[in-house]
Amino acid sequence: MNDFDPTIPSTTESGAPRESDAHSLSVGADGPLMLHDVALVEKLARFDRERVPERSPHAKGSGAFGELEVTEDVSKYTKADLFQPGRKTPMLLRFSTVAGELGSPDTWRDVRGFSMKFYTQQGNYDLVGNNTPVFFVRDPMKFPDFIHSQKRTPDSGLRDNTMQWDFWTNSPESAHQVTYLMGDRGLPKTWRHMNGYGSHTYMWVNESGEKFWVKYHFHTNQGMEYLSNEEADRLAGVDGDYHRRDLFDSIAEGNFPSWDLSVQVIPYEDAKNYRFNIFDLTKTVSKKDYPLIKVGTITLNRNPQNHFAQIEQAAFSPSNTVPGIGLSPDKMLLGRSFSYPDAQRHRIGTNFNQLPVNQPIVPTNSYDKEGFMQFLHSGDAPVYAPNSYGRAYQDEQGPVDNGWEADGELVRAAYTLHAEDGDFVQPGILVREVFDDGDRDRLVQTVSGGLSTVKEPVLSNAIQYWKNIDQTIGERIENAIGTAAADDQPGGDPLDA
Repeated sequence: MNDFDPTIPSTTESGAPRESDAHSLSVGADGPLMLHDVALVEKLARFDRERVPERSPHAKGSGAFGELEVTEDVSKYTKADLFQPGRKTPMLLRFSTVAGELGSPDTWRDVRGFSMKFYTQQGNYDLVGNNTPVFFVRDPMKFPDFIHSQKRTPDSGLRDNTMQWDFWTNSPESAHQVTYLMGDRGLPKTWRHMNGYGSHTYMWVNESGEKFWVKYHFHTNQGMEYLSNEEADRLAGVDGDYHRRDLFDSIAEGNFPSWDLSVQVIPYEDAKNYRFNIFDLTKTVSKKDYPLIKVGTITLNRNPQNHFAQIEQAAFSPSNTVPGIGLSPDKMLLGRSFSYPDAQRHRIGTNFNQLPVNQPIVPTNSYDKEGFMQFLHSGDAPVYAPNSYGRAYQDEQGPVDNGWEADGELVRAAYTLHAEDGDFVQPGILVREVFDDGDRDRLVQTVSGGLSTVKEPVLSNAIQYWKNIDQTIGERIENAIGTAAADDQPGGDPLDA
């Protein structure tokens, strides 16, 4: 935040005192305005440029600042500074919906983003996740198509259930995430009352160079609570900013929400023959096989002072890692490591990392230079490496400590299937073994409502999609479609997203 004195007279952006903030320069009181009224021209031109392109996806959201406090010792798994015992690290957490535009209601049925920026002593670490442990697709080549299917049709500019279900039913890997979405987690009561997940598999490396695969879990200490379709629909009309308001007001009142951070640690070699592909973003790793290990607690205790500067301009990217943490062969993660920072270069400019909310708390020495809106620079130091004039640079060679081995031909192919990698295996387990009778009843109501406006041949494909997940649930959905209300889910047509 830049400190300022609110008592000084208003000025232009160049610092000159303004003559008036209320009256333009004109020829007489009733005459034409003057182009050389610099204050007016600056004010209007600046106003015309206030909006930056909204995120696509995750456009609608908000967040708050807080800290991660490590209460356990996981140093045998990672040397990352922020995960050392007793460490307290400042952080920013942004919540969002995935498919809705900037003005969409908070309470439409959708996956919720759960993105974190940790300001560590080794640089910024960004962890981008959701309130579900899986995602709709496993290959980044399909990601733009997925988002297009959740947005608006090219002719009417309206959302469309048929378009959404057409993509999902032609992409069976979506079944696990769609089952989560159509269940209670698709309508969290508030952001405070939902869990978060890193979703992807990441690498941890300890001081000895040992490598581990990890999954991040953030369990809410407020308890998991949900909205019904009817409640969510009502709130969408009454208060489109319901979740944003709830978070801001709760923190302002001193009711600081918190989540316990745990990880699943998978030994490096186990990934090769585990029954599921742990790098497939549509799969989870069983807690029975790899139990949760407590790390610490994140607490949100400070609201933004300026939503645009501190939340809208916040830029998250999984490419921001720190020593002791690495990526994995997860294709979606690797795609996001490029796409996320590239989106921010387009959205808020080449030098987005120089904005205060995105700046690390440690000094930087980057040979990147110039571009729009550069305001941090290296003076007259050499702008190239190597150099002979004392500006530090690295010249390390050899294997990296957070890498993995790979060989084979260059191919375009799906993942090699592991023993239980069928697309409908885990969503079927979710429906039969995790959901209770009430969950299943609400699932049938929500899905049949969404499908009641879907056209053929997509409708038949969708019914078969659910029968592939679970035959009984599929038959119940098929029987319910004829009597379902088209608006059983908030947002009506399409899927509340």
